[in-house]
Amino acid sequence: MQIDESFAIQSAKIVEINIPYAIPFQISGGISYSRRSLIVEIVSNEGIIAYGESAPFEAPFYSSETISSVKSMLIEWLLPRIIGRKFGSIEELNKTLSDGIRGNNFAKAGIETACWDLIAKKNNISLKKLIFYKLKQLGVSEEYLESKNYILSGASVGIPEDSNYDTLASWIQNYVDEGYQRIKIKIKPGWDIKAIETARSVIGNDFPFWVDANASFDIKQHLNILKQMDKQNCLFLEQPLHHDDLLDHYLLSKEIKTPICFDESLKSERIASQALELEVSRIWNIKIQRVGGLLEALKIYSLASKNGVAVWGGTMPESGIGAMSILSLASFNGFKYPADVEASSRWYGPGYDLIEINMDSQGRIYIPDGIGIGEINIDNYHKFGKTIYEIQSEKA
Repeated sequence: MQIDESFAIQSAKIVEINIPYAIPFQISGGISYSRRSLIVEIVSNEGIIAYGESAPFEAPFYSSETISSVKSMLIEWLLPRIIGRKFGSIEELNKTLSDGIRGNNFAKAGIETACWDLIAKKNNISLKKLIFYKLKQLGVSEEYLESKNYILSGASVGIPEDSNYDTLASWIQNYVDEGYQRIKIKIKPGWDIKAIETARSVIGNDFPFWVDANASFDIKQHLNILKQMDKQNCLFLEQPLHHDDLLDHYLLSKEIKTPICFDESLKSERIASQALELEVSRIWNIKIQRVGGLLEALKIYSLASKNGVAVWGGTMPESGIGAMSILSLASFNGFKYPADVEASSRWYGPGYDLIEINMDSQGRIYIPDGIGIGEINIDNYHKFGKTIYEIQSEKA
């Protein structure tokens, strides 16, 4: 299969969307009542329209980026340096987005994923086929190039706004009844052991389960609580300690038996390599937004596949536009656990997403086989979106 990766962007715009959540989503750092996000819409010199997403939170409680900071980065720095310029590959684009710009991965991801959609559409193939092509270029073995036409979905259960354990139990029971194949609950100091015990009282001891602390614990202050979690039969603890830490997680791994999974700390292939060197974590959450786009995610997947590291797909969550990238990637064999990609109705109610994601009663979400990321719901795009910036190439 020969794919033409060259492209030039004639124009671009930023569309800010605001889709209300069906239930407010709270993690250790803050709470969100809607999915405010930035859609990057680009048009190639051939007239192909493609879409990507930058999906930070409104406040900097997950990462240092916010909706406001990403707007500024896109408008002042990133979009001006790519408009009217010809690129020969997705690697060349990533180098242009990164040269002289540290961090700002969420902002980069919006443009980068739009360009993947553009290349796939130009070659009349699905995003998944383009991912397969690039994984082969990265030297991924045949075993890890194999994939299914669906992923298994797991429910990510936030902290109830009323901090009520009965509410938590009711939510979990509903998600199990709907067919989700794994339960993950958000925890923080003070909402920890009892919350875990509440979850286990609903799902039993054998149902796949883990907890996500979103970097809210401290090894010195909370070691006793973290040791207590060893008794709860969690598959792993997701990001228990500081958001950019490797050392304390290494020290914690010597104190507890439950494996540690990296989320916030895993921002690049380079950091993933350091985690391997330290032998601190052999379970990684891959989030497209956090690592700055799909190419970096593929590099991390390639590294994991060559070193026996289990990975799984995480979300912010994004709208259906952003979710298509991790949905496609998470169908490959190296993804060992149910993904955080969930049905659109779970987040927004039925019929409100920009690309509707549906799950069957066995927790399966099938990978779309359309061109690029597939067709978006233009009515919802206009209903929930507002164009806040446009830029046009000066070249004819």
